[in-house]
Amino acid sequence: MVTRRQFNQVFGAGVGAGLSSLVWPGRVQAADRPIKIGWVDPETGPLASLAEGNKFVLSELKPILDKGIDVGGVHHPIQVIVKDSRSDPNRAAEAAAELILRDKVDLVLADSAPETTNPVADQCEQNRMPCLTTFAPWQPYFFGRGGDPKVGFNYTYHFFWGLEDITQAFCDLWDKVPTNRKVGAMWPNDGDGNAWSDPKIGWPPYLAKRNFQLFDPGRVPAMSDDYSAAISFFKSNDVEIVTGVMLPPAFVTFWTQARQQNFHPKIVSFGKSYLFPASIEAIGPIGYGLSGEMWWNPSFPYKSSLTGQTAKQFADLYITKTGRQWTQALGSKYALFEVALDAIKRAGKVGDADALANALGRTKMSTLAGDLDFTKGPVKNVARNPLMVGQWQKGDKFAFDYKLVGNDRYSWIKTEAPYQAITY
Repeated sequence: MVTRRQFNQVFGAGVGAGLSSLVWPGRVQAADRPIKIGWVDPETGPLASLAEGNKFVLSELKPILDKGIDVGGVHHPIQVIVKDSRSDPNRAAEAAAELILRDKVDLVLADSAPETTNPVADQCEQNRMPCLTTFAPWQPYFFGRGGDPKVGFNYTYHFFWGLEDITQAFCDLWDKVPTNRKVGAMWPNDGDGNAWSDPKIGWPPYLAKRNFQLFDPGRVPAMSDDYSAAISFFKSNDVEIVTGVMLPPAFVTFWTQARQQNFHPKIVSFGKSYLFPASIEAIGPIGYGLSGEMWWNPSFPYKSSLTGQTAKQFADLYITKTGRQWTQALGSKYALFEVALDAIKRAGKVGDADALANALGRTKMSTLAGDLDFTKGPVKNVARNPLMVGQWQKGDKFAFDYKLVGNDRYSWIKTEAPYQAITY
């Protein structure tokens, strides 16, 4: 049944394009119509640094998207519609709803932390819209949405590393540095923080297994002007390692106050907080020595499935065209479109949401971000890519250089520099 409201929405959207392009609920559109891909990302707000590189990725994809693709023997141009989540989960959900109900997209993409991926994926699952997300550990994505490993989801898929990867990578590095093995945790009261601190699937059981002693002050505010209580707690317990998953602006506040209050841990390894050049530049000189996760690097031995470009060629091109330092988000954001285009082709028919969702679930391919296999998990709807440890060190061309310093799991990817102690 097509309601009066649906008819008005569809007719109003189709007047300028002609009746042949109308999108009727439940029906496949006319041949040769554009394939619409929606992309939700935090262009503004506290997570804006995570969206750095978006325009470059789209500009590099433009010749491929303009050329279009063949699906089931029919050629289709491709249109990408970008929506800003404003770093707000509610706005992310609204943006996804707009793409589904108003823009009538065929597929929704999203990335950059659970604050973006989860509300977008929830909207898509409710509306039977195929969705692919990345750039958030898979546990906050999957379990944060109430996922059941025995059931999974029907339309929403995700690729990234998991907490099992970052805990092992960080602990492998920490084992190599002499410390008292006391770990302080800055886990905020948000999707990431709640997953990382979970007593069953998060950090606590793994740290105990690796013989590290955890000092957890409780869920800290996601954004605050004062983290003195947590800092005092760490100092009183002689904490020498600090980890966490804070928003970039929040970490700047925490780390600035920690230095002011003479809290000098030997190792600081955070997720999300200073992943990109814009984030570390906001911290300034006190950012040297900070370590964190690394899931993409110009030295990685992976190529684009669309152009054959190597990771190094892609990163060098970014530096040349933008004048900015490469950012590891480039790999996963580009891979979103690699997987999307591959799945659309394999779906066999444009406009069939079930066929496209099934194609996503069968994806097994090599991308610029690494090898992805949705057929083997770790849970249904999820694929994993490699994860190592990077550290911000003094650079040559740029003030900071994010060097690969920890990698005990992937022998084919070599470290770039030894870990350097933080200086105070």
